[in-house]
Amino acid sequence: MAELTHLDPEGRPKMVDVSAKAVTRRLAVAAGYLELDAPAAEALSKGGGPKGDPWSVARIGAVGGVKRASDLIPLAHPLAIEAVDVVHHWDPATRRAWLRVAVSCEGRTGIEMEALAGVTVGLLVLYDMLKAVSHGMALGPARLLRKEGGRRGTVTLPWEGCPWAP
Repeated sequence: MAELTHLDPEGRPKMVDVSAKAVTRRLAVAAGYLELDAPAAEALSKGGGPKGDPWSVARIGAVGGVKRASDLIPLAHPLAIEAVDVVHHWDPATRRAWLRVAVSCEGRTGIEMEALAGVTVGLLVLYDMLKAVSHGMALGPARLLRKEGGRRGTVTLPWEGCPWAP
């Protein structure tokens, strides 16, 4: 069974020491969605709401979520993020507003948490942009689709129904 690395021998939380790990190119891609009710879906389909263009603000919020991941997740290491790519997809049939966040850097530890934080914060921003129309929205799930770098190398995690291949 795999060992939890964020616990010391007594079971107390600790930040993992990554100083002995090699610096490698790291990439993580995560996706998630916000499920909308009919009024929120109509507002998103029209491209705006009382607060402006929801997608633009959600994409900026996703970048902010990536950059603040180590502030939000207590045992995550601060990383020098080199690139963030945020794309969105609207599926009117399922009323799902999707975000995909890809993050890359050179470092000693993975950046999965940054990608997942970006997706989650971006979707929360989208909720905030549309809540003036309706609160009938549900967040998530959000999932890791791909990670590259580190001792595990490349890991891909397919997600049926996701508009992007991992």
